[in-house]
Amino acid sequence: MGDEKEPSHRLDLVLTVVMALAAVGTAWAGFESTKWGGVQANAYAAAGAVRAEAGRAANRAGQQRIRDLVNFTSWLNALNEDLLAGKISQPAGAYTPTPGTLSGFLYDRFRPGFEPVIKDWVATRPLLNPNSPATPFDLPGYVLPDEDRASTLNAQADALTHEAQAANQRGDNYVLTAVIFALVLFFAGVAGRARARRTQFGLTVLAVVALAAAIITLATFPVEI
Repeated sequence: MGDEKEPSHRLDLVLTVVMALAAVGTAWAGFESTKWGGVQANAYAAAGAVRAEAGRAANRAGQQRIRDLVNFTSWLNALNEDLLAGKISQPAGAYTPTPGTLSGFLYDRFRPGFEPVIKDWVATRPLLNPNSPATPFDLPGYVLPDEDRASTLNAQADALTHEAQAANQRGDNYVLTAVIFALVLFFAGVAGRARARRTQFGLTVLAVVALAAAIITLATFPVEI
């Protein structure tokens, strides 16, 4: 009788250890899934805030471009009128605003970052050189700080979105591991109630194998505390 009970006691001990480890693993997987869910939510929120700021910067850049375009067009019209009226001479590689003229008045009111671009464009002799850029907006020197800022912020938002997606995947991985631990608990629970020795042994083996696979997989996941 003692020899028959010994294997049963050993099996009960194995199942107890398996169920204890599975319970701990389930709790840990649930905890980590929740933590990664928080990381995901924070990253998405940060990405949304950064993308909103990028949108505002892009809007400012668009408004600045329109103002530059309107000012440039007005200056060209005034320049043409002053030329026809003989108030100024035709620019030939350089331009200096003439006091008392409308073109000079408008030129002096270009924003500081746009005036150097106008000078570079005039230096290409657009009235004489067919290869000259059609407008100063085609020059590489025409840069809007808010436009660059919007591009930088959009790149940051993309990185944060990628981080959120990665956190979501990690949370899903932990959930999947928790499911495997639940199967371990199921196999171990059924094995403990099974009467046939072969059934008990088979279910115990399944529980042990699933537990080992879950623990090994869990060990490869990043941890968020």
